[in-house]
Amino acid sequence: MELFYYMVFGSLGAFVAALELSKTNKDRTNTSSAFNSFKNNYLLVYSLMMAGDWLQGPYVYFLYSHYGFGKGDIGQLFIAGFGSSMLFGTIVGSLADKQGRKRACVTYCITYILSCITKHSPQYKVLMVGRVLGGIATSLLFSAFESWLVAEHNKRGFEQQWLSITFSKAIFLGNGLVAIVSGLFGNLLVDSFALGPVAPFDAAACFLAIGMAVILSSWSENYGDPSESKDLLTQFKGAATAITSDEKIALLGAIQSLFEGSMYTFVFLWTPALSPNDEEIPHGFIFATFMLASMLGSSLASRLMACSSPRVESYMQIVFIVSSAALLLPIIISFLVVPSKVKGGGMSFSGCLQLLGFCTFEACVGIFWPSIMKMRSQYIPEEARSTIMNFFRIPLNIFVCIVLYNVDAFPITIMFGMCSIFLFVASLLQRRLLVISDKPKTEGRALKERDPETESLNI
Repeated sequence: MELFYYMVFGSLGAFVAALELSKTNKDRTNTSSAFNSFKNNYLLVYSLMMAGDWLQGPYVYFLYSHYGFGKGDIGQLFIAGFGSSMLFGTIVGSLADKQGRKRACVTYCITYILSCITKHSPQYKVLMVGRVLGGIATSLLFSAFESWLVAEHNKRGFEQQWLSITFSKAIFLGNGLVAIVSGLFGNLLVDSFALGPVAPFDAAACFLAIGMAVILSSWSENYGDPSESKDLLTQFKGAATAITSDEKIALLGAIQSLFEGSMYTFVFLWTPALSPNDEEIPHGFIFATFMLASMLGSSLASRLMACSSPRVESYMQIVFIVSSAALLLPIIISFLVVPSKVKGGGMSFSGCLQLLGFCTFEACVGIFWPSIMKMRSQYIPEEARSTIMNFFRIPLNIFVCIVLYNVDAFPITIMFGMCSIFLFVASLLQRRLLVISDKPKTEGRALKERDPETESLNI
């Protein structure tokens, strides 16, 4: 069975290497040295921020269980994290538009470092405070940095198309390579050096501190709407009006919530899906395989976005349909393959098939991130970018909290079926977004065709 893991990992690694090495000048966009310097600085910071996040991920549950907390208590801690992201994160994210995105990014570093420090205490209340701080930090991670990048990119006068390069590289490095290295480094600290389950959190705090130093020394400040006359409530009303008055923004928010909700649910489901009878599976190695699949997706996305056709709005329909089919696989397998009732042992045949499907889903995740970033840069107004992006996370966090609270109430196949339906609905909404985004171009061509007729009538 170990051979199967190595074959999957090796095949994905070969595909990623082949894609990256086979890029020609046609696949690359000619950019300026000033842009390359700007891009590399952002990628360094983003990679450090993601290292601080990825180092913690695999050990949060393990640390809580190490302190002696049961599944119910741990579930409440996780719900507190998502709940605080929904409530406080939205407010803090909105302040980024008014008080400055650079300041918000520094706040992310400080907040997450404090969250890491709380992990040294076995006291439940202290750990709860840490989860609340972590939830706020997560909201800032997925809004403030992107908002700063888009505003700074435009302020410096770089071409709009070049944003896609930064987005795809950020996901390739931050959500792929850095995730794999962080997983291996965390394993080295905990298992090889026997430093205990708190060690990855200390390492994360160090990476966050280094990233904060780079931000303070090299980033300039930018704002959404720094107007003193606008209070927080006015900002919320403005963001809500923008979402309700522009169908494209509303569709984008719904698509993001449906996909990310399915993605976070998948995070909780893949382990019991691959080991329903307590089979021994290499969690760290499978996690690294998923991240490699995500790298493959981001590499594909960089090629797709470098071309004028197909547009992002077009190919994302296919991505959502493929991801929907990938998460439908566990249900199909449950009907076609007789489930094993033998406890323990290695991964079953059905587990191997599901692993391939899950890798396909992770590849779709790799395509999703840079693509949704590009669409957000096109459709979300600059003056309320962080506020609107955090509004998008409200239904996502509500959905994840409900799933966490009821994770034992439904069979795992029902949960996967629900996610598959959500992803299919996302593909339908993406189709609608494509149609309405094409309208101005269609109307423009129609007007040009009418002009000669109008001129001939005037003559």
